[in-house]
Amino acid sequence: MTKIILHGCFGKMGQTIRQLVKETPDMEISAGIDSAAKTDETLDFPVFASLSDCSADGDVIVDFSVAAAVRPLLEAAIVKKLPVVVCTTGLSAEDIAFVQASAKKIPILFSANMSLGINLMVSLVQKAAQVLAGSGFDIEIIEKHHNRKKDAPSGTALYLADSINQVLPQAYAYNYDRSAGTEPRRQDEIGILSLRGGNIAGEHQVIFAGEDEILEIHHKAGSRRIFAVGAVKAAAFLKNQVPGLYSMSDVIAGE
Repeated sequence: MTKIILHGCFGKMGQTIRQLVKETPDMEISAGIDSAAKTDETLDFPVFASLSDCSADGDVIVDFSVAAAVRPLLEAAIVKKLPVVVCTTGLSAEDIAFVQASAKKIPILFSANMSLGINLMVSLVQKAAQVLAGSGFDIEIIEKHHNRKKDAPSGTALYLADSINQVLPQAYAYNYDRSAGTEPRRQDEIGILSLRGGNIAGEHQVIFAGEDEILEIHHKAGSRRIFAVGAVKAAAFLKNQVPGLYSMSDVIAGE
């Protein structure tokens, strides 16, 4: 049995995880953490305002909250010696550095996207970049999300771009806006276009455009549930790990 402490239990992703865990054998939520800390008689677990206040036992923390809440969460998790699956997006460079430093003390799994499909897509675009970039193919990324998403480009778009750069001999620059452009497109850049509208759960498309052929690798999220599935798999994986920084690639490798 894996006992999850759910950080951000009243958020939309928190609600999705709560439902998924009910349907998952050998998995339960032992406590919820939320700044609201309101009483909800429909829940079968206690809710606390912070991890420091939490008196319930747990094997692993799953975090779907806001960027400002991640550092206090990790500080408390280190004290309690609890592994943390960090699913919150929009972290600053300083936040990410703190995540990396904290991973020296407790197991932490951090990914810009918890979807199994997106993390498989990363390996596919890396392979494509290795083969095609040297042959003059231009690389473009298009990401689409609902009209309530505040950050742009998405963390996943940057994750894909960073993953491509990891396999290139020399890193490409990122171009987010060509509206003031007066020169032709450079070969050594990755264009990243962000679209916002409706209730799009998330779409990411990586385009490799050559002179006479185009390769497109496309992932579409049908609902938030795919991120919850990945987070629950990550929690089961992480609870038995030693301190260190893990990713969804480690979860996939262990499948």
